[in-house]
Amino acid sequence: MRPAWSSGDIEVIDARLDTSSPEGAVSLSANFRLQLTETLRDAVSRGLPLYFLTEVQIRQPRWYWLDRSLVSTQIEWRLSYHALTRQYRVSSSTTSEGFPVLEDAVEAMSSVRDWQVATLPTFQTNSRYEVRVRMRLDTTRLPKPFQMTALTDRNWNPQSEWKRFDFTVPTPTSAR
Repeated sequence: MRPAWSSGDIEVIDARLDTSSPEGAVSLSANFRLQLTETLRDAVSRGLPLYFLTEVQIRQPRWYWLDRSLVSTQIEWRLSYHALTRQYRVSSSTTSEGFPVLEDAVEAMSSVRDWQVATLPTFQTNSRYEVRVRMRLDTTRLPKPFQMTALTDRNWNPQSEWKRFDFTVPTPTSAR
């Protein structure tokens, strides 16, 4: 039985920041539900690489002025098919893996683990911060004719809503 891949939707299932690293890193872990439309599946299988972005923004809300932006970063995923090896490849700036089946390649992009997005000195302890996470197809990396199609055709422009959650840097245990 073939999974239902026709809706072409991306959803942020969960996301969290972790400050337990001994190096003082603030790391993001997130899970996405990524479903490719038949159009995108066909395009990848014919050799068109697709670029997906996982984006993170961290802001400090201020009542007297605009929110202060502390972090704005992204990971770019490249999903491609190589006919010679008959493998789908998922590449980012740090990794590259081959998969025999498209569903496995998409699954590999659906999870981010321990991605360092900031360091603890960036934040004040016990202050509240708003974190926003999303994933989307980078339509600017498509060939020009497909970019025009992506403006009006939802099959060529999947993206998730921003997942928002609050984050507070706890007081270090040695300072208590």
